[in-house]
This record gives sequence, structure tokens and C-alpha cells, in this order.
Amino acid sequence: MRMAALLACWALGFTLSTPVAATAQETAAAFFKGKTVTIVAGSSAGGGVDVYARLIGRHLGKHIPGNPTVIIQNMPGAGSLTAARHLYTVVPKDGTQIGVVLSTALFDPLMTGQDLQAYDPRKFLYLGNANADTSVCVVRRDAPVSSYAELSEKELVVGGTGPGSALVDYPVMERHLLGSKLRLIAGYKGSNEVSLAIQRNEVQGVCGLLWSSARQQYPDVLKPDGSVKVLVQEDTRPLPEIAKLGAPLIMEFAKTPEQKSALDVFLTQGSISRPFMLPPGVPADRAEALRRAFDATLEDPELRAEAAKQGSDVNAVSGAEVQALVEKVYATPRDLIAKLRSAAAVK
Repeated sequence: MRMAALLACWALGFTLSTPVAATAQETAAAFFKGKTVTIVAGSSAGGGVDVYARLIGRHLGKHIPGNPTVIIQNMPGAGSLTAARHLYTVVPKDGTQIGVVLSTALFDPLMTGQDLQAYDPRKFLYLGNANADTSVCVVRRDAPVSSYAELSEKELVVGGTGPGSALVDYPVMERHLLGSKLRLIAGYKGSNEVSLAIQRNEVQGVCGLLWSSARQQYPDVLKPDGSVKVLVQEDTRPLPEIAKLGAPLIMEFAKTPEQKSALDVFLTQGSISRPFMLPPGVPADRAEALRRAFDATLEDPELRAEAAKQGSDVNAVSGAEVQALVEKVYATPRDLIAKLRSAAAVK
């Protein structure tokens, strides 16, 4: 009798739950049908963020219930901070606006100590991360240093964009935390513009550049006689493709346990280098529909084939994992955060 009752309850629960799930999908489809979904890309055209925004934008619409049109809006400025703040405070909170930014935009409030009530990255609704990436220092082959170790004695001039961007934060952090002699010339519009400056020999290299962007912007970076080379991997774990080039991990240059701990926290952002998110307040059913659509898009064979053709890696991280990583970093002990803030301060 007890088994029969349990089976009856299970059957009833299944009967009740199936229409609810279908209704949620239908509700999302009814909302998105005929709509336009905008992906706000926090970089200039041609930058790494833009590349992934357009790659995913070309395939996302067919996986969203109702099959809306998907367009890209570039919003460069302040290392993606402009786009992140716009998404957080300005756009409609209805699911029609998606952001993709540099990971530094998620950690800037922590590093600067700014008011989290105005801009709290923990409150974004993360759809997922398109690619876990490794940052690198890329330098001209004729740069005055042939190894990262030489930066303890010789100066290297590197290009950067705006405050809060990885191309600024990484060299500043390394200069103040590790004593690396990196002289930063900031103010370039994006990583593409820094690449052009390197070609013109206005600067000798760039640090904090994601490897996926480096391979696209410097096609001969893998060649032993190319015009540029990788000086160091700015990560806690080596990427085999870069390790084959003989580029060491930056962790090898940390001299104290405190430096290692600070670097470990700072480099976490490499795990979420292409985060896609919604503003706070999007209805739960639409957020869930967009999360499912994002996951399906990254598994889409057509997207995978296009990514391989253009040389873009797709190494997905779920929205839940991104959320957990952001919250973990924001739970870092205050004394360590103070050390990081001091090291990251532009002086």
C-alpha cells in the first residue's frame, strides 16, 4: 500500500510539473518573439571581447525561445567599465540586453574599493563564460629584454588602454608587486590600437593580453622567427601551447608567500575572461531561458566550426560557476585585498 501511494504521488507530481516547465518555456518564447536582443560588447570593434560577442551573436538567436534577432552594440571605454556600468544601471531589465566585458570590469570595484551599492558585480546574472583564457606579455622580438627575469634590471615600455583594463592593471600590478620594470603608456582605445603601436615601435610590448586575442592580433606569435614573442604567462597554471614556446609562469617570479597569495587572487580573473551576463532584476524565467540558450549556443556544431575556422577557442564555464568564482574573489580577506589595492594603484 505504501509503495502504491508513493507511485501515485510521483505520477501526480510528474503530471503537474510537466505543464509548468512547458509554460515557462512558452512564456519566454511569447516574450522574445519579434524582439531584438542586444549584446553590449565592452570593447572596440576587432578586440577580443568584440570577436566573441559577434561569434555568439550569430548563433544565439536560434536557441532563445521565440528566436529573437540578436545584434551587437560596441561600447568601448575604461577597460569595459563603461559597458558594465551601462548594463548595471541604464538598460531595461527585461532580458533584451546582454553584456560581455573584460573580466577586469568584474573585479574593479574590489580593487578600487568603490561603492558596491552603485555597481556590484556579484548582482549580475551570469549566463556563462565563453572561454577560460590565459593572459600573456607579448613583446617585439627586438625588445631590450629577452626574458621576463631581465625586467628586474632593464625597462620595457608597454602599451595600455584605460584605467580598469587588463592592459593597465596587469603591468601596474607586476611593477608594484614584483618590482618588474614595466613603463606603461596608456590611453590607447583598445588592444587593436596597442597592436598597431607595437608595429610602429611606439611601444615595445603589451601585458595582460588574453592569449586568444594575441593569436589573432599577432599571427606570427607562434613562429620562432616571428616579429613578436611571448615573454611570460600571467596565470597560475601553464597553458601547454604557450609553454612550448618557453614562456614561464609569472608565479615563478613571486618571491614571498604574500606575493604568491596576492597573485593567485588577482589571476583568478583569467578563468572568466569572456563573461556574458544580464543586469540585476531580469525575471527568473527569462534569465533561465537565456542561460539554457547560451549553453546550447556554445555546444552548437556550427558555432564550433566557425570558432575553429577563425582561431577562437571555446572553453565554456557555466553561469553558476562564474557566479561562484566572482563571489569567492569578493570574499578574499581584507588584508590581502589591501595589498592588492596598493599594488594595483597607478602611481
